[in-house]
Amino acid sequence: MFRGQTRSMSDHRSPHGYADIAAVGSLLADPTRARVLAALADGRALPASVLAAEAGVAASTASEHLTRLVGGGLLVVERSGRHRYYRLASAEVGTVIEAMAVLAPVLPVRSLRESTRAAALRHARSCYDHLAGRLGVAVTAALLARQALVRVDGLTGIERAEGDPISAPLAEHPYRLGPAAGPVFEELGVDLAEVRGRRRPLLRFCVDWSEQQHHLSGALGAAVLTRMESAGWVTRQDSRRTLRLTDGGARALDRILGVDLAA
Repeated sequence: MFRGQTRSMSDHRSPHGYADIAAVGSLLADPTRARVLAALADGRALPASVLAAEAGVAASTASEHLTRLVGGGLLVVERSGRHRYYRLASAEVGTVIEAMAVLAPVLPVRSLRESTRAAALRHARSCYDHLAGRLGVAVTAALLARQALVRVDGLTGIERAEGDPISAPLAEHPYRLGPAAGPVFEELGVDLAEVRGRRRPLLRFCVDWSEQQHHLSGALGAAVLTRMESAGWVTRQDSRRTLRLTDGGARALDRILGVDLAA
């Protein structure tokens, strides 16, 4: 779950005396830092801007809290291109968060902005001109399951491979069209012959920044999103980047690809 993480909270303990539980407790006691840790509890690495949105604070405020969490040994930072991504420092930190969540009372939702803005962006969004977020990776996984795509590097799913960036287009990708590509994309309403004729590469893939898995991009990814919008399966929200899956779209994707985000 926390691949590549070797640093442990125990690294900060003195070889003599008692563990300073209060020091860790003070880090966890702040609501903003608690929300940041909860956002990272599933093991993904996220940039500061996304964590600020998750916590409902300004970027400068989030930066101060992230610095404290890194200094306290609860988070680590890694770079991907120009960006810095934060993740839990170890599986021990995740275990502590999960254990405290069992004991903690549920906080009331104070505003729509607080409860939906970051969640909506992670659920479904456009990444340039193609589909991303939970919906994007779910569609890509379904295309693989339906043999419209096949993976050729020995792995079977859409997981980020060792050496892949945390969040970026893949320079080289391990996919090709599968034996069922024609009928599957035809049922989706995408004309493969027309898309093949475009000047840009047919197949490209990105590592989705919120899901840390591959999603389809390139000319084919753009064609899929264009089709989903024209058919009314997804609609643009106020931010234009955030997408909403309509009821009709959910039924269509379930029928054609077996995509069921509710499950």
